[in-house]
Amino acid sequence: MKITNHISNAKGKTLFSFELLPPIKGQSIQGIFNTIDPLMEFNPPFIDVTYLREDYIYKQHPTGLLEKVAYRKRPSTVATCAAIMNRYKVDAVPHLICGGFTKEETENALIDLQFLGIDNVLVLRGDARKSDSSFIPTPGGHAFASDLLGHVVNMNNGKYLHDHMDDMEKTDFCIGVAGYPEKHFESPNLETDFRYLKHKVDMGANFIVTQMFFDNTKYKAFVNKCRENDINVPIIPGLKPITTSKQLISLPKIFHLDIPVALSEAIHACKNEKDVKEVGIEWMINQCKELIGMGAPVLHFYTMGNPEPTKRIIRGVF
Repeated sequence: MKITNHISNAKGKTLFSFELLPPIKGQSIQGIFNTIDPLMEFNPPFIDVTYLREDYIYKQHPTGLLEKVAYRKRPSTVATCAAIMNRYKVDAVPHLICGGFTKEETENALIDLQFLGIDNVLVLRGDARKSDSSFIPTPGGHAFASDLLGHVVNMNNGKYLHDHMDDMEKTDFCIGVAGYPEKHFESPNLETDFRYLKHKVDMGANFIVTQMFFDNTKYKAFVNKCRENDINVPIIPGLKPITTSKQLISLPKIFHLDIPVALSEAIHACKNEKDVKEVGIEWMINQCKELIGMGAPVLHFYTMGNPEPTKRIIRGVF
C-alpha cells in the first residue's frame, strides 16, 4: 500500500514507522530481524531501508602500486526489503540514491521493485564518499535528487530510458523526498531550499520525510512554510533520541542541526551516560506528544540498528 494511503486510512491518527540499515557486509538478515522484532508490537505500516553508497580505500602492494578496493558494501536494499515484506507483511520503503548507480542500474532496480510489489520509494541524492570533499556523481548516473525523481516519475508515466522499452507497463510508485526544517547544509538559505523542495513536489513527489530535529518549533515553522508555498503533501517528521553525550557534538556536525539549550544543559548536568540516555528519551517522548498535538501524520524513527530507545519512546507516547 502507498504511504499516502496509509496516512489517509488512519483518519488523523498519528502512525509510527522506523528506518534501518541493511546488514553489514558478511552478516545475515537475522540482525535486521533482531531490530524489527521488538518494534512490531506497535504495528508500523511501513519500514524504511537505507542504502549506503560503497566507499573505497587504497591498498598498497609490496611493489608500491596502489589498488582501489571497495568497502562498506552492504547486501542489496532491494533484497532486504523483500525479506522484510515476506516475514512481517508490512510495506518496505527502499531508499534510492544517485551515488553509485548509473541510470541503467537505477532503472533495473526500479523494475525489480515493481516486480516485488513494492509501492513506495524514498528518493535522495545521497552523501559524498568519505574520500571526496563533495558529492561526485557516478559516471552515467544522476547528479541531483530531482533528476532521480524525474526518472521515477517518467517510469510512472510509462517512459523508460530506451525507446524499445515503450511497451513496458507503467510503474506506480509513491515517491518520497527529504525535507530539512533547519535547511540542507549545501543550500545558501531557507528560501532556496524551499524552492528546490517545491520543485520536487511539483514534479510529482507524494510525501516528505524530514531530517531529524530536536526543536518542534522548527518543524512547525517548516510545515507552515511548506503550506504557504503550496506544498500540501504529507510531511513526516524524522526523529532520533540523543543517547550519548558525544552526540551533542556529532549530531550537529554530521547533520547540521541545532540542539536546544534546555536539552544540551540537561545533558551537561548528567553524572553519567546512563543519565544522558534517560534525558534524551524523556525529551523525545515529550517531543513526540507535542508533534501528535500538531497533527504529525507519522512519527518516523531513525533506529540505527538499536530498537530499545525507540521502543521505550513509543511506549511512553502511546
